[in-house]
Amino acid sequence: MTIIWRNTMHKLAIALRSSALAAVVLLAACAETGPKTEAYGVSFDGLEQVTGTGFADVYKKPGVQLGEYDTFALAPCEVAFRKNWLRDQNSSRLDLTSRVTQKDVDRIKGQLSEMCTGTFREELEKAPPYKLVDEFPEGEQVLVLAPAIINLDINAPDVMSAGRSRSYTTQSGEMTLYLELKDGATGDTLARIVDRRKDFDDMRLQWTNSVSNRADAQLILNRWAKYLRDGLDEVQAGK
Repeated sequence: MTIIWRNTMHKLAIALRSSALAAVVLLAACAETGPKTEAYGVSFDGLEQVTGTGFADVYKKPGVQLGEYDTFALAPCEVAFRKNWLRDQNSSRLDLTSRVTQKDVDRIKGQLSEMCTGTFREELEKAPPYKLVDEFPEGEQVLVLAPAIINLDINAPDVMSAGRSRSYTTQSGEMTLYLELKDGATGDTLARIVDRRKDFDDMRLQWTNSVSNRADAQLILNRWAKYLRDGLDEVQAGK
């Protein structure tokens, strides 16, 4: 029996959105009320912390051997802005023609999602390439990589307005990677990566637009993809 990739990804996307929402709530709670269980090496769902990686926080299910997987699938990257980002952006924009619209939000999320998915895929396909599949038979050992970008905060988004305006900032913003590694057959989360990154702040005002925002985001995505590839290479080498 074959599991069609479209249906599989639909189910995983629903689970991922729920997981990402839980992560936003958890991270916000930690920031407001102090250390929680994750600060002591165990995640909210029993995953144990792994040290010595390039990421800020990595958690793995006890007893799981990720090196047993030789086939991988990459889910489309989900993107979510930080809470009240749209409201806060428009609160300081007096010119109605420069307001950020939901259409702008959807466009930015779509572009960043494509960049994120494409960057991870490109890194995994570098020589020697990992075996990436779009569909897989039931029972086959497939490790699904489900990335999401949460708490996206762009300081000066380039809006599609008729008026001409320029925004100057010292940094483009920040975003957090929330990436889960799931068993393709069961959907169980075997590992989780959470890593917050800010654009470099050089304390000098620079003209910020869609090109500079995209370039800054790409640098962060490249770093995340390289760390993931290095981690998988290490796991595969040690199996």
